[in-house]
Amino acid sequence: MGLLGPAECDAAEAVLAQMEAAGTETLRLLFADQHGILRGKTLVRSAARSAFEAGVKVPSTLLLKDTSHRTAFDVWDQEGQSPMEGASDVLLVPVPSSFRILPWSRHSAMMLCGVVGANGAPLPFCSRRILCLAQDRLAAEGLVAKIGLEVEFHIFDRVDPALSHAQSTMPGLPVETRNLTQGYQFLTETRYAEAEDILDVIRRAAQDMGMPVRTVEIEMGPSQFEFTFDPSDPMTQADTMVMFRTMVKEICAARGLHASFMAKPKLDNVMANGWHIHQSVQSLSDGRNLFAPDEPGELTPQASGWIAGLLDHAAESALLTTPTVNGYKRYQPYQLAPNRIQWGHDNRGAMIRALMNPDDPASRIENRAPDSTANPYLAIAAQLIAGLEGVTGGHVAPAPTRSPYEGDAAQLPTSLGTAIDAFAGSRLYRRALGDEFVDYLVTLKKFEWERYLITVSEWEQNEYFNLF
Repeated sequence: MGLLGPAECDAAEAVLAQMEAAGTETLRLLFADQHGILRGKTLVRSAARSAFEAGVKVPSTLLLKDTSHRTAFDVWDQEGQSPMEGASDVLLVPVPSSFRILPWSRHSAMMLCGVVGANGAPLPFCSRRILCLAQDRLAAEGLVAKIGLEVEFHIFDRVDPALSHAQSTMPGLPVETRNLTQGYQFLTETRYAEAEDILDVIRRAAQDMGMPVRTVEIEMGPSQFEFTFDPSDPMTQADTMVMFRTMVKEICAARGLHASFMAKPKLDNVMANGWHIHQSVQSLSDGRNLFAPDEPGELTPQASGWIAGLLDHAAESALLTTPTVNGYKRYQPYQLAPNRIQWGHDNRGAMIRALMNPDDPASRIENRAPDSTANPYLAIAAQLIAGLEGVTGGHVAPAPTRSPYEGDAAQLPTSLGTAIDAFAGSRLYRRALGDEFVDYLVTLKKFEWERYLITVSEWEQNEYFNLF
């Protein structure tokens, strides 16, 4: 089909040779679904060449599921209203450069894939393709983005794996856990020493897989940790994020632990997890960081426009950066998470934290609105699309805030339902991503939101059962 070019075919041959030399027994061919969850099939080594020659078919319904793994579309609709009728196949196209031998399972390897139609035609619902298109639009303006990752998550001791038949619901009931550390000793040495064994295992595995780990940190809450990664191009960082999340969960599960990137778990004394996306823009022609100012406290035109774009489109971007019902419960005042749409100089309470100084090649801004559950391809694409819109439109950032939890600045969406409505009505995203993708994601997330709305909550039971 011509979906792999000559350079990729050469890289594919190198992958096959590496598998042979390493004695790799199985190859996990994976793609990031609409939620950023890795799905796919496992091939034995002798079948690996066929993946490069003909791709691997998987059911299209994998692209149609909500977070409970229910199919959110009527795939038997014969009127053309479903994205992929009849539970037909789509095709996984391997990305040879993403091949990694798994440090925690040395006989196995993984490789990420793009998704196309069974006939090789582009698929508008492929997360990887969406980020590719966003990068291309940036390049067409002579720009390239650099992204840095700062990822928070929890690791708990698993007390009950919730494997009884009664617990095998859709989704499965949550596992029962307890803390590894008591927490509330932010960045203390003793807490790090308590968790060093598992953190070392994770760090070494990440480094073995070529992830550019920069720091390993003790976060504020009980059993809460943070990894940061050296800046790189958007696609590399999106790949790193999906591989890292999967790696952490698999390594921990094998050791009787439970890792969670959930934004705000319902556990006593737990702290929320954020995913802070650091970003800057460089000139394609000379590599100059266009966010580095000439004078302290100034904004370059590109930095001002980029910040303005992120702020102007923050509400409609929320579905891509905060994709779950739970994520909006993180937007609370005085919790080092934003709740208003504004920016500030080195202010951790603001949605956009500006870290820019003259002659500093690391000058950048940090978007603190996303959380660690986001599909990284979509979340990073949102940064590029909204930021570029601000730059090309000549927009100017408003005055910075010093009081990020006060004043009359517009609030971030307060619920998934509000975020769905904002995304559905976004002219920017309909233009950049197409009506088909916007309507697809809206349908998918409405399915999840409506399931939430009809569920009787613990709060309702406590509030009304005795009263009435």
